[in-house]
Amino acid sequence: MRKLHLSFAVRLVLAALGAAYAAQASQDNPPPAAAAPNLSGLHDFDFRAGEWVAHHRRLKERLAGSREWVEFDGTQTFRILMDGYANEDENLLNMPGGGAYKGVTLRAYDPKTGQWAIWWLDGRDPFGELDPPVKGRFEKGVGTFYSDDTLRGKPVRVRFTWSNITAASAHWEQAFSPDGGKTWEVNWITDFKRPAH
Repeated sequence: MRKLHLSFAVRLVLAALGAAYAAQASQDNPPPAAAAPNLSGLHDFDFRAGEWVAHHRRLKERLAGSREWVEFDGTQTFRILMDGYANEDENLLNMPGGGAYKGVTLRAYDPKTGQWAIWWLDGRDPFGELDPPVKGRFEKGVGTFYSDDTLRGKPVRVRFTWSNITAASAHWEQAFSPDGGKTWEVNWITDFKRPAH
């Protein structure tokens, strides 16, 4: 997951989500009849609500020809917000060597485009700017989300992919492209499962 920061920017994102939702839901500000909201993907992430255990595999070096993977476990608690127009999950990542840390994912649904925007907030450095959100949607059971970012000062295309989704499991991958999406290097893989009770 990309390194992002918990800061004043987080409050701005949450405020913007609340304002957008309030505007959407306001009886005093109904949407134009010709611009009916696209709610086809509003519940795309509802399957994730609740508790999860996670097994992570992270490439040690990104876009550097590395073939060395670091494996570790974690947990996740997922909540639906604002009647489904947003959601968030809190993650505990148990890095090898006792380097556990927390991170939060924020997601918001845009009924005008039918797309989700996703931000990752890294708890190890609580100040700074947010990276651009990845944006996209689910099609035929696979969610694909993209953004443009930088790595070591060079532009990269970022892709998140959700697949193999069931009521008790899901698969997530992050990949970077140094050439505008012609080739991709997967650098983070997570398999989620419901905890055994």
